[in-house]
Amino acid sequence: MTQEKNITPANGYLVLLSLLGLLIFAIVLVVGGVPLALPIFFIFIISLRGFVLVNPNGSRVLLLFGKYMGTIKKNGLFWVNPFYSKNKISLRASNFDSERLKVNDKLGNPIMISTILVWRVTDTYKAAFEVDDYKNFVRVQTDAAVRKLASMYPYDNFADEGHTEDITLRSSVNEVSEALEKEVQERLAMAGIEVLEARIGYLAYAQEIANAMLKRQQATAIVAARHKIVEGAVSMVEMALDQLGKKEIIDLDEERKAAMVSNLMVVLCSDKDASPIVNAGTLNH
Repeated sequence: MTQEKNITPANGYLVLLSLLGLLIFAIVLVVGGVPLALPIFFIFIISLRGFVLVNPNGSRVLLLFGKYMGTIKKNGLFWVNPFYSKNKISLRASNFDSERLKVNDKLGNPIMISTILVWRVTDTYKAAFEVDDYKNFVRVQTDAAVRKLASMYPYDNFADEGHTEDITLRSSVNEVSEALEKEVQERLAMAGIEVLEARIGYLAYAQEIANAMLKRQQATAIVAARHKIVEGAVSMVEMALDQLGKKEIIDLDEERKAAMVSNLMVVLCSDKDASPIVNAGTLNH
């Protein structure tokens, strides 16, 4: 037997009624002084070991002196060979929150990462006999899959340094989760385990570079914001000069235009509010 075999053993309630009848019969024999009662009591006690209770989404793997006999997946009270060993394996979905691992991303930056895995057993034969401890197998293989995944993608894009990636750990959540789920499923298939969901639970730079990377992100955001501000300021100055020229409000020579452009750029690009000064004189004084 190299694969799972589902069996439905005898109804436990019917066997229980039969054993109660056998017990009553043995008691009657004892009262009557018949020596046959002792073997009947022995059979009754041995038969009690054959009862097995299977809860919903539970299973029992049956072994007879090391030989796999089958798996009970149907819930209820059953009776099997009293000499069967009955190993319990849950078929419920289980959560696994891995420890935070320190690994290097694709660019070699140290990061802290953990994963949340939702899994369940689908093949009790593989879970019981293909691996030594299927729960520990899930933990070890999940950690290995996370380490491999982290080395495949960068934490973030660094376009200014020539590193541009379509998928990153920080921004491509769906793509990374799909890749992680596929990687973990391939590793756990040999243990008869189905991966229901796998996603990144924690992601951050390692402590030794966290402050430097934070400053870098802030600098990048400031540069991007300044770029937008300057772009908008140039458009506004261009529009102001164009409107002044069209409406002939004032005639400015090149020198005064340059002064006006300089003043407007300072006002529009400054990170502080400008303090207006009213000029009560003329253009020449």
